[in-house]
Amino acid sequence: MAIHFFSEDIDFNLPKKNLTKRWLREIAKNEGFQITDLNYIFCTDEYLHKINLDYLDHDTYTDIITFDNSESENIIEGDIFISIDRVKENANNQDQKFDTELNRVISHGLLHLCGYKDKNKEEAEMMREKENQSISYLTEITVDKENN
Repeated sequence: MAIHFFSEDIDFNLPKKNLTKRWLREIAKNEGFQITDLNYIFCTDEYLHKINLDYLDHDTYTDIITFDNSESENIIEGDIFISIDRVKENANNQDQKFDTELNRVISHGLLHLCGYKDKNKEEAEMMREKENQSISYLTEITVDKENN
């Protein structure tokens, strides 16, 4: 059950890595999945734009790209690229704290690997509901940790 955090083309260090790993395992478990190999790569807008062009042939900026490497049902293996530049801008535009927006995007990537999509209105609404549910798990884990 390996979860790793990397940065590419940016100086970014995710705080509370162990808490985040516990949270991600909880999300996966609640969705009926087990994480075996999950990599989060935090990067710049330009780095993610190049991935979007090279691998998906999309000439757009985005906050996240998820690659599913799973070969077995209910097992999560994947790489999730997150633009810290875009997360900061989104947080600013939505009047959110950076950490809140980052957690939303982190959970969003994992939820994609659990099979949730966001291409139409109904899917996007379900994804947002699952993101909110995931963030509530993080709150529970944090409170639980503080009480023990």
